[in-house]
Amino acid sequence: MPDITLTAEKRTEVGSRPAGRYRRQGKTPAVVYGLGVDTLSVLVPARELSHILAGESGANTLITLDLEGESMLTLARQIHRHPTRGELLHVDFIRIRRDVAVSAEIPLHLIGEATGVRDGGLLEQLMFHLTVEAMPGNIPVAIEIDVTALAIGDQLRVSELPLAAGVETETDPETVVVQVAAPRVATEADEAAEAAEAGEAAGESPAGEAAPAEASDDGDGE
Repeated sequence: MPDITLTAEKRTEVGSRPAGRYRRQGKTPAVVYGLGVDTLSVLVPARELSHILAGESGANTLITLDLEGESMLTLARQIHRHPTRGELLHVDFIRIRRDVAVSAEIPLHLIGEATGVRDGGLLEQLMFHLTVEAMPGNIPVAIEIDVTALAIGDQLRVSELPLAAGVETETDPETVVVQVAAPRVATEADEAAEAAEAGEAAGESPAGEAAPAEASDDGDGE
């Protein structure tokens, strides 16, 4: 994916009061860390960063920070937003190298209409993101999963995901990502029928045996 360059400036004041003042000026407080280099406190333009994070690659966009002529390849991590307004409050940038694999959380997108859905089944997506490791330039924007061939009762697991060459995951390969379940109404009807059959079987006496008679009180005393 292409790099995006973002101009940064050093932050000389820290604390909640200066941070609020910076935000009113349209700047987002941030830190840059990683690769064994000292952590830097910086400011980045809030509008530009918001536009980047809202793009197709989101937080997995490769961002080159230009800090007073020094270029640092980074990924945005630990993105803090206001709980109601959604504005950026603070961002941690992690330094990365192009020749070293990094971890990234990738969205899983379903495409196509499952055969089982056309037959009345219910498509259930159980995983929406997958953590992968890849070289920065090979981080996929998303992983598309074609569910067209899934019939009722079919499941698709992590081991069957179409990962590109150089993209790996440590997630359990047997983890179910998506499945087509039987119609709920039909399932409930089958369960009710099975319960009724079980009840009838329990109430029947074995063939050829009479039900035990109740003891009677004939009035004889000891």
